Amino acid sequence: TATGNQRPGYCNVGNCTRFWDWNQSGNLKGRLKLQLTFLPLSAGRTKTLLEQAEAETHSTNLFSQENFGTMPEMPEDMEQEEVNVPSRRVLITGATGLLGRAVYKEFQQNNWHAVGCGFRRARPKFEQVNLLDSAAVHHIIHDFQPHVVVHCAAERRPDVVENQPDAASQLNVDASGNLAKEAAAIGAFLIYISSDYVFDGTNPPYREEDIPCPLNLYGKTKLEGEKAVLQNNLGAAVLRIPILYGEVEKLEESAVTVMFDKVQFSNKSANMDHWQQRFPTHVKDVATVCRQLAEKRMLDPSIKGTFHWSGNEQMTKYEMACAIADAFNLPSSHLRPITDSPVLGAQRPRNAQLDCSKLETLGIGQRTPFRIGIKESLWPFLIDKRWRQ
Repeated sequence: TATGNQRPGYCNVGNCTRFWDWNQSGNLKGRLKLQLTFLPLSAGRTKTLLEQAEAETHSTNLFSQENFGTMPEMPEDMEQEEVNVPSRRVLITGATGLLGRAVYKEFQQNNWHAVGCGFRRARPKFEQVNLLDSAAVHHIIHDFQPHVVVHCAAERRPDVVENQPDAASQLNVDASGNLAKEAAAIGAFLIYISSDYVFDGTNPPYREEDIPCPLNLYGKTKLEGEKAVLQNNLGAAVLRIPILYGEVEKLEESAVTVMFDKVQFSNKSANMDHWQQRFPTHVKDVATVCRQLAEKRMLDPSIKGTFHWSGNEQMTKYEMACAIADAFNLPSSHLRPITDSPVLGAQRPRNAQLDCSKLETLGIGQRTPFRIGIKESLWPFLIDKRWRQ
């Protein structure tokens, strides 16, 4: 439902992705019941977006007779319905990823006007922004004017970072510093998502003030990203988190859920790491922490600096796999624990447990028990659903 005084929005009629500015309609009276998804934008961006949409899509009049037939005149006194757009604005980078989707959903469901941006998988739900393009980043920040930016986008796969160091550094370090600078220019609170891999894992648990010592290039790029963010935005926050899982679109999206196929195919033995100590953390919990941190910052400007959040169940990948099997009443005898330190790929910390007492003292935090979280995350991928309730 829309009225004649709405800000610009996306059109979802058919496959149309053009923008329509309700202020320019002029002759719209009363109500039009159309399935439209609104994304309010700043006035400065309206003309540009309309011109872009006109060039990229079709020139057919959205309200032509061809699309809707003859529209009867609405009574002048018909009640107008407003679309309620929350006043608090948040921009989420990496919104197409596992964590980004959860962060977007958490803010959106808690009275925030959330806009997500991505790159390859962005359209139609999110804005397509190349974070390596400083002009594009400048435009989205200055046009949307977010109060909060949650920077989830990163190259998070340690082995990929080792093989593509320059590209990883551009995204994890350079783009993060630039985003922090642009956020600072409009007074936005930036939350930079970092990693427990900034520590070497020899002396856990780690507090925020402990000196980082990353073992692999991924950890080094995340640490350099932290420094770039805090140098360019003194009021920013760094949130270090461990291994994540949640409602994946495909099993490979998480280092936890990717084990499910090995668990399910019990006719073939599978080696599972039983050396590295991990703390699997649900993305919904991290998303809640981001929102709580943002809302507390709105009331207290002293909320800034480095923070840790993590699940509190210590497990190796072998133990996670056994827990997954148990959650679905599947056998686990084919899973073989490997207690030797891994020799292939990027070096990993043995135990980079994060001390989360700083956030807990602020009353921030939420933890989903692993057995509950993993079951709801993996249920869609269960091959035999008939009796494994």
